[in-house]
Parts: sequence; C-alpha cells; structure tokens
Amino acid sequence: MPSLQSHLVTLYFRFKRAFAPKFKGSLDASAERADTERMAKQFGHYRNATCTPVVAGGVPAEWIVPDGVATRGCLLYLHGGSFFAGSINTHRSLAANIATAAGARALVIDYRLAPEYPYPAGPQDCMLAYLWLLEQGFQPEEIIVAGDSAGGALAVGLVVALRDSGRQVPACLVLLSPALDLSLSGETWKTNSRRDVMLDFDKERYLVDLYLDGVDPRNPQVSPAYADLERLPPTMLQVGSSEVLLSDAVHFSNKAKATGVEVILEVWEGMQHEWQFAVGILPEAERAVEKLGEFIRKRISQ
Repeated sequence: MPSLQSHLVTLYFRFKRAFAPKFKGSLDASAERADTERMAKQFGHYRNATCTPVVAGGVPAEWIVPDGVATRGCLLYLHGGSFFAGSINTHRSLAANIATAAGARALVIDYRLAPEYPYPAGPQDCMLAYLWLLEQGFQPEEIIVAGDSAGGALAVGLVVALRDSGRQVPACLVLLSPALDLSLSGETWKTNSRRDVMLDFDKERYLVDLYLDGVDPRNPQVSPAYADLERLPPTMLQVGSSEVLLSDAVHFSNKAKATGVEVILEVWEGMQHEWQFAVGILPEAERAVEKLGEFIRKRISQ
C-alpha cells in the first residue's frame, strides 16, 4: 500500500496540474526547461558525493563520485525530459543516489535536446559518451547504462546499437519509468490517463513529434518496443502502477524475456512517474533506489 507521503505528493502534483495552463499545441522551450529545473530542486536530495564537470567525447558531462567508492563500476546515466528538457542539474540527485546505492561512480551527460537538435542528435551524444568511457579505460563489464523516461529509450537504443555494431554490451541496463514506445499506443495511455498526474498525452505527443522530426515512431531505432532485443544484458525495470507508461515496461519485459534476456520488472503499487526522485521524501523512493543498487552490485566487475 502506498505511504501517506506518497499520497500527499500525488495530491500536490494533482493540484499543480489542475491549476496549470492547459496545453494549447505549443510550448516555450526556455520556460518549460526552467520549470523542470525548479521542480527538480524540490526533490534534489542526495548523500555526499564529489561532482566534477568533464567533456565526454565532446559531450558536456559530469562525474559524480559518491564518498567511499572503491569499485571500477561506472553508471552512464541518460536523463529523461521528453527529449526536450532535463539536464545534469535536474538529474544529479537521482544519479548520485543510484550510484551511491550501487557503490559505483556515475557519468551524467547533457545530450542535445529537441527541437533545436532532433533525432539522431541525442543518441549520437549517448554513443560518444559511451565510447569515451571505453577510451578512459573502463571495460564494458564495468559499465551500467541507465535512464529514466525518455532516457530509458536512449539507454536501450544505445545498447542495441552497440550490439548491432559488434561491440560488447555493458554489464546491465537499468530503466526507470521508461518511454519505450514513441507511438504512444500502449493501452495504459488510456486506462491510466486519470491516475497519472505527471504525463499528458497531447503534450507528450507534441514533444515526441519535435524529437522525431518526421521519423516513424515505430522505427526500432527510436522505439525500443519494436527493436530486436536478443542478447541484451541483464535488465531491471521499475515502473509505477499509476503510470501511463506502465504498458511500455510490461510489453518490453515480456518481449525481452521471450528472447532469453534476464529481466526483472518491478511494478510499484500506486507510484507515479519517476517516484525514485523523491529520496528523502518518499519511503518508496528509498526502497526503489536500494533495489536498483542491489541489482547493479551483483553485475558489475569488482
């Protein structure tokens, strides 16, 4: 059963959404990104870590090294934000908390965003950052590729591209409330439309269209739901039962398992999109991040 804190946070976002201006078919990129930054600050709790800016293969990035990290494990974190918003700043705390739980360091990148840079700019930046990690001496079995929401699509897309190019895939995949079908045709876009207080279909359709810039949303290169999932690394997905993206995670999990991929799918009762952000606020966030850490620890090279 969801905690009292979870009910209160859901109520907060329900009121925020009710009194927000209705989506009218366009967005101010600067205003939308600033709002994302402000909201992230409300949930930006993380333990002690050293954060150092770096350029990873030409991509702005940041090393996050939790105190006491002793392994070579490295989390390549790809942030969400509908391919339109989000940044190192908005996702620093989430990446730091997962890295701390995993006993690993994290590299968070600022990949290019739509509409200024539509597909394939974002995936190209993700690949450049991964190859840069290899150049720094990290081995694939030491790397975890992780992402939330839109970052989940980028994470799976990166690993599929690595596999298809004949490269060794990373140790594992970690996906938080991932957006894996950019056609937005999953059944929970309808059945959970009133329960999900975070994502609005019309707004997300608009943002996805900006990112795709004419590319078919069922193209496997942009929507992992339609990709060949054979020989992917062990994968963990966490999704809330109240999310419109629930069906994305379920269908992807079933398809990957059918090809022999080791998959752990956790559906958290009553949780909203990306509740893992709320470490220090929601007990469910604390538990979810700890479970992610346990999964990663079992799979990275010591």
